[in-house]
Amino acid sequence: MRPILMKGHERPLTFLKYNREGDLLFSCAKDHTPNVWFADNGERLGTYKGHNGAVWCCDVSRDSMCLITGSADQSVKLWNVQTGAQLYSFSFDSPARSVDFSVGNKLAVITTDPFMEQTAAIHVKRIAEDPSEQTSESVLTIKAPNGRQRINRAVWGPLNRTIISAGEDSVVRIWDSETGKLLKESEKETGHQKPITSLSKSSDWSHFITGSLDKSAKLWDSRTLTLIKTYVTERPVNACDISPLLDHVVLGGGQDASNVTTTDRRAGKFFKRKLGE
Repeated sequence: MRPILMKGHERPLTFLKYNREGDLLFSCAKDHTPNVWFADNGERLGTYKGHNGAVWCCDVSRDSMCLITGSADQSVKLWNVQTGAQLYSFSFDSPARSVDFSVGNKLAVITTDPFMEQTAAIHVKRIAEDPSEQTSESVLTIKAPNGRQRINRAVWGPLNRTIISAGEDSVVRIWDSETGKLLKESEKETGHQKPITSLSKSSDWSHFITGSLDKSAKLWDSRTLTLIKTYVTERPVNACDISPLLDHVVLGGGQDASNVTTTDRRAGKFFKRKLGE
């Protein structure tokens, strides 16, 4: 296929997200302004202006009508995808790191970073169908067990019954989404040995994959947290995902700029693996 180059951000990208149909691509960056693009030709459809800090993450509703973004400016914003209008802004006392809509789009799970006196936390917010009825009240707040270590990603489990989280303490956890009770966590012997950078679930939510600075990615069962497969790489894994079409996973690896001068200059690398390999 002919590659498409999309130019629109002034600072490094932080997150990419396709909508359910795959015709729209949403991009987040450190330049404060999320963009939306036509996926087939790379034409920019519009921008979402309102954040005052780096935008770390986004998610889009199943009907592609509502966009949610989380930012270092300590806010999470809801947007009308078509018009770019800001529908609501949730305010926090620390930067927002990840966001994820539930099945049905009636809830959103949000993670916030440790900051000043605040510890890392997971927040569940109710999303109103009518923006005029939206409130900032949290349905559930879960304080991280290792509060000074960041939760890099939290997503909904099957049927919205659980929340799956992972981050700098290298532990994958499954929480009850109604009570906030910790149900399961990965074992030290079989789990990651260094911070977990990314977490992505399969299209049917039956399993998920995590990537880590320990140069590996791991495939897990979403309900039992059983480790299915470990993929060993040559570089720290910064991003990973599961194909919705094929039995493949894709891993992106590299190192922080601060480490490039003291390590192998060929730091960036991509890997593609079949689920059974």
